[in-house]
Amino acid sequence: MASEIIEVPIAGKMMSIKVAVGNRVNEGDVICTIESMKMENPILSPVSGIVKELRVSPAQLVKAGNVIAVIEY
Repeated sequence: MASEIIEVPIAGKMMSIKVAVGNRVNEGDVICTIESMKMENPILSPVSGIVKELRVSPAQLVKAGNVIAVIEY
């Protein structure tokens, strides 16, 4: 199966994670929310599939390019 790697688009702090490993997600579903420059930014799934990996946790500081999740589709 193909995999989609979701990366952090902007540096910030993980506010919440909306999925868990094994969850099915649809294209456009919110994966997590990142706080950056006092704004909350939802990160959406670019594909429909199954969450195979989560590499972040709530309150974690992240940099652009860090991997958030891997979705298999």
